[in-house]
Amino acid sequence: MTSKSLWMSITVAPQAVPLAGNERCDVVVVGSGIAGLSTAYELSQRGRSVIVIDRGPIAGGMTARTSAHLAPLCDDLMSEMQKIKGEDQSRLYYESQAAAVDRIEEIQKSEGIDCDFRRLDGYLFQGDDMPADVIDEELDAVRAAGASVERLVGVPLSRCDSRHALRYPRQATFHPLKYLAGVADACVKRGVRFFADTAADEIVEENGAVTVKTARGLIRAGHAVVATNSSIVDRVALHSKTAPYRTYVIAFAIDRGALPDALYWDTEEPYHYVRLQPGDKGMDFVLVGGEDHKSGEADDADERFKRLEQWARGKMPMLKDVTHRWSGQVLDTIDYAGFIGKNPGSEYIYVATGDSGQGLTHGVMGAMLNATLVTGGESNWAELYTPDRKPLKAAKNWVMENSTALKNLAEYVTPGEISSANELEPGQGAIIREGLRKVAAYRDANGIIHQHSAACTHLGCHLHWNSFESCWDCPCHGSIFGPEGQVLSAPAISGLTPIS
Repeated sequence: MTSKSLWMSITVAPQAVPLAGNERCDVVVVGSGIAGLSTAYELSQRGRSVIVIDRGPIAGGMTARTSAHLAPLCDDLMSEMQKIKGEDQSRLYYESQAAAVDRIEEIQKSEGIDCDFRRLDGYLFQGDDMPADVIDEELDAVRAAGASVERLVGVPLSRCDSRHALRYPRQATFHPLKYLAGVADACVKRGVRFFADTAADEIVEENGAVTVKTARGLIRAGHAVVATNSSIVDRVALHSKTAPYRTYVIAFAIDRGALPDALYWDTEEPYHYVRLQPGDKGMDFVLVGGEDHKSGEADDADERFKRLEQWARGKMPMLKDVTHRWSGQVLDTIDYAGFIGKNPGSEYIYVATGDSGQGLTHGVMGAMLNATLVTGGESNWAELYTPDRKPLKAAKNWVMENSTALKNLAEYVTPGEISSANELEPGQGAIIREGLRKVAAYRDANGIIHQHSAACTHLGCHLHWNSFESCWDCPCHGSIFGPEGQVLSAPAISGLTPIS
């Protein structure tokens, strides 16, 4: 991926090398984002031997593309969650997500991790030309969930002094990769082994244990926790209850003290979100995100960044130059809670997938939950997040999200975007029709053309080119492929089929 986030200057577990041969452990963790590393940490704390593998560098996936808000309230509003899950489960959701923030605070203190963690206020405010009644609805829902909240008018952004708003005390934020670097170091001290550039090709249960098969060797373990952004051990069941969305973030330089340090997000659809990150030499960074869309359904990043910058400068005229631009992918679930726990139909395989825009708190909370379940314990959170749940009240969301696959498969009968790969400029990708098949064609910087099947290797959906990230996106379930056909992100396991 060509964009670079503010966090990516930090390397996590630089000592990690590819697997070379067969290994054994108590638990193998597949995926090394915040969910995977937190799971390794929790299990090593409980005396388990752990191996962590990742198809790329450690912590090099979507956790490195977050905006790093630590807000334990439902990303899609608590009032919306209550319509589907009711007050009791919504309260449990808030308690579990808040426990994740508490756990991050506890770990960074106990392990001495300098990651800019701080508690601060969060503000939900009335968006441009948006009604105020949503603020009152959310106030009632948040109070019912047991969270502290205050209704007020005005937030410290330009021309927002009369906006209706809610203030949530004791939210938090931090530098996610500084934190994970510290967590990884703590894991190594407790015997956790990390293997980078080691993709899991197959995960099977056999003889009362789990075997993870890779091109570099086998890992045999008592249990496996699959903590990839999207699950690789389930073909349909979980993926029919999740949907991938692309979100965009810009970082600006700002004079220190020019904006109160807090979290800000509005009620627009899609909403905007803002936070500060400490810099040096009297300067800080302001991160502004938004302009979300279904993955693969738009390729207009420059226009979205322009709108995002225009919105940001209108709200914060003191902003200076843009320092970073990047995008990331979130995996929304139809009932707003992740799927965490025993994989449906499995005995020794556990999953953590579906962040619903709150990957950091879901990742840490999921690690706490899965570590408890793997070691034979019980949790009040288990039913809320169980992967085999069937949220009937979310049927409308299920139909809406799964219509994407039907529309997508119909694209196989449409014309190509260009008639020949010869039309491609260096660095460009496009879909070509060749008879009855669709071809994903890309011309690299040296002028060499790479052609592959345009069918995602997960379930065959039609791929779309992402010119900003220079990758192929799958709109159905979120697989991402590099321009030369390699898998960058699950649920796909194998690369695209080459076409000569």
